[in-house]
Amino acid sequence: MNTKQKKLTKKVVQHVLLSLFTLIMLYPLLWMVGSSFKESSEVFVKAYQLFPDEWKFSNYSEGWRGFAGISFSTFYKNTFIIVILATVGSILSSTVIAYGFARINFRFKKMWFAIMMGTMMLPFEMTMIPQYVMFNYFGWVDTYLPLVLPTFFGVPFFIFLILQFMRTIPKELDQAARIDGCNTVSIFTRIIVPLVVPAMMTSAIFSFYWRWDDFMAPLLYLQTPTKYPVSLALKLFSDPEAVTNWGAMFAMTTLSLLPIMIIFFIFQRYIVDGISTSGLKG
Repeated sequence: MNTKQKKLTKKVVQHVLLSLFTLIMLYPLLWMVGSSFKESSEVFVKAYQLFPDEWKFSNYSEGWRGFAGISFSTFYKNTFIIVILATVGSILSSTVIAYGFARINFRFKKMWFAIMMGTMMLPFEMTMIPQYVMFNYFGWVDTYLPLVLPTFFGVPFFIFLILQFMRTIPKELDQAARIDGCNTVSIFTRIIVPLVVPAMMTSAIFSFYWRWDDFMAPLLYLQTPTKYPVSLALKLFSDPEAVTNWGAMFAMTTLSLLPIMIIFFIFQRYIVDGISTSGLKG
């Protein structure tokens, strides 16, 4: 076997292995989509069967009707309100804070930065009870304020991500802008923000994912079903005291993935640009 044949064989083996690995990773997703078209009684009885013998498209209409007179259009509306407000708040505040750490000198700057980074290591379970007690004291329980308002004070991971990107921007641009008469705010809005758009978009995508999938925080703070997001509404499909409509639940679960997939495929190039922190491009 010559060198050319060896390279060809190696590529074929690599593609076969990658295809098998991809199929293994996608199998749970394919099983869920297939189950969304099955009768509820067949979902687990014929779990080995990827797709149903008879396709039940009515699962989607049944699922969309929701329960207790609340349709999934209400749950989707609630989710978009939470996600959009939280994403806008986290990106705007994190960008401003990152600019302060990157370009402004102030007392105890390193200490505050270390404290900010240290908060990234705190698990949610550690802050869950103190936060609930505080928000309950404020009277914010059963409102969207605990889910949205804290994001307007910065998200440590996004601050760090945007800060790392800002550090690749030459400070000579700031000095040139000051010579032209720009102040700190003008430099931030006219020079820095346009250059850190990839990092901001990456943070926005991550924020959208995390808020869309968030289950624990809405479970803690929301008590009225008409205010529930999609993540909580899907859980209500499963009732241990009654017959669960598994087909409708999987149908709504499949639909809940569409916004995330659309966002990813539209803005995926920003993820690479933002994480790589490649800085200025000529």
